[in-house]
Amino acid sequence: MADPKKTHSQPIKEFFIQGVTSDGRQFRPSDWAERLCGAMSCFSPDGGRNSHLQYSPYVRPILLNGVRSVVVNEAIREIEPLAYHFVVSFAKDNDLQIIDACLLPDDPEKKTK
Repeated sequence: MADPKKTHSQPIKEFFIQGVTSDGRQFRPSDWAERLCGAMSCFSPDGGRNSHLQYSPYVRPILLNGVRSVVVNEAIREIEPLAYHFVVSFAKDNDLQIIDACLLPDDPEKKTK
């Protein structure tokens, strides 16, 4: 499987699926992000029959400004197109907001202060 890390000249492309519908309602059930990411957990560079269950680095849950969301690394499109299609179709079928963005790493200087 491909490594999701890119060089500095080629940033990681990601998008967020937010747990809010296009009309502003909160999506239910409340654990939808964890369920979706659990279904996608087999798409991992370390995956295999004897590996521990963990979220895929390509599809992972996150809380953004108090809204349950899923960060999708677009590298999964090349690794497994059907998995990518499944995630995007899930968002569209449930009328969830999709936002093109990139999750920035924490600033190490802010952690030390």
